Amino acid sequence: MATEEKSVCESKNFETIFNANAETLRNFIYYKCGSEQQAEDIVQEAFIKLWKNCAKVIFTKAKSFLYTVANNTFLNEVAHEKVVLKYKQQNTGKVSNETPEFILREKEFQEKLQRTIAKLPEGQREVFLLNRIDKKTYKEIAEIIGLSVKAVEKRMHKALVTLRKEIGKI
Repeated sequence: MATEEKSVCESKNFETIFNANAETLRNFIYYKCGSEQQAEDIVQEAFIKLWKNCAKVIFTKAKSFLYTVANNTFLNEVAHEKVVLKYKQQNTGKVSNETPEFILREKEFQEKLQRTIAKLPEGQREVFLLNRIDKKTYKEIAEIIGLSVKAVEKRMHKALVTLRKEIGKI
């Protein structure tokens, strides 16, 4: 075709990128942070950065740019939240109707589950969450991530084996 690339700076092309990627990007970040509002804010910031840097971003690389910016923004927020949580933990004054044993076992289970999911390699974690939470098919996941369907199936299998092995020990 023509050597001329589509420009991200054109409203029509930017809108196409937005419509094609906004929901999936929001879900991707939501799976990482667990907060819909935070995920929406991060996605909005990613699209703002894309618009501000539209002259520098090649149309075919816009999706990659968005995912990179969103992921980096998320990681920066996590680093900030760690500092906030450190100080919140010093002020513990919870009241509960549950027995201390139940609270302890529930906390241990939640920590084990979060650690196990967090320990999964990023590719396995993404495939697992996209399939189980977002109800994406392996074919859809393969298109999002840019892999073959067989590679997605293998990642999902490995994630499930790891989760069963680790969670089964409880």
